[in-house]
Amino acid sequence: MVKFGPAGTSDHMKALGAKKSLFVPKILHEMGLDAFEYQCGNGVVISLPAAEALGEECKTWGVAPSVHAPYYISMSSVEEEKRQNSVDYILKTARVAKAMGAERIVVHTGSCAKLSREEAMVFAADTLKKALAALDEENLGSVCICPETMGKINQLGTLEEVLELCKIDERLIPCIDFGHLNARTFGSIRTKEDYAAILDAVKNELGETRAANFHSHFSKIEYTAGGEKRHLTFEDTVFGPDFEPLAELIAERNLSPRFICESSGTMDTDALLMKQCYLAKCGGRKHD
Repeated sequence: MVKFGPAGTSDHMKALGAKKSLFVPKILHEMGLDAFEYQCGNGVVISLPAAEALGEECKTWGVAPSVHAPYYISMSSVEEEKRQNSVDYILKTARVAKAMGAERIVVHTGSCAKLSREEAMVFAADTLKKALAALDEENLGSVCICPETMGKINQLGTLEEVLELCKIDERLIPCIDFGHLNARTFGSIRTKEDYAAILDAVKNELGETRAANFHSHFSKIEYTAGGEKRHLTFEDTVFGPDFEPLAELIAERNLSPRFICESSGTMDTDALLMKQCYLAKCGGRKHD
């Protein structure tokens, strides 16, 4: 089933009284949304009991949770200590995800810094393997790691790089951030064919199962010569990308991704626009 929801708590949800994430699932359910990505971008500070309570609310209201790991994870660092710290951050995020009933955690791959992209990939792959082993040691192997495509040119995380990393283990699910890909390629995602090339690449490299159930972030993003600059809202008419061609493809191919909207402050209302667009493309067919 295709699911839609926001990354974190929007301005709209805060206005409704959702100062704590515990109240978010009910609000999302009432809006007609069914996914929520809890944000640990600045650190994993939620306690396991609080994560369990949020998970119970998600279960009650039919909202599928996922968790975004800390932004400062650097799997490709030349410093062994930083790479080990990244394993620890991933492990800590997975503990919270397990308590929450979340099956997916989203992870940044790091930057290239002074390394070649090939050298950075070697470090990132090694760190990812160690993270998977650490999860298995704590019986957290059911939590899938989702390496994310990134928006800045100097970041590791092209579509090809993420797919290559996901070949390490079938439990690795790509987080395809279409806004990031559009930003780092200076607005190359314009047509249905552009989206089809991305979806085809996932299928060709990772197989039908992960191609059908990939994780996704979506937002319109302003970019410069360096790639991503800032997230926008769906009111933007300059930078894109537009969701409609992708919605049409998802419906035609009967895929079941999870879409997390990362618009600036309007991620829940824009997620609802995405869902409505997708349902319109389904032509009244069952939403599954």
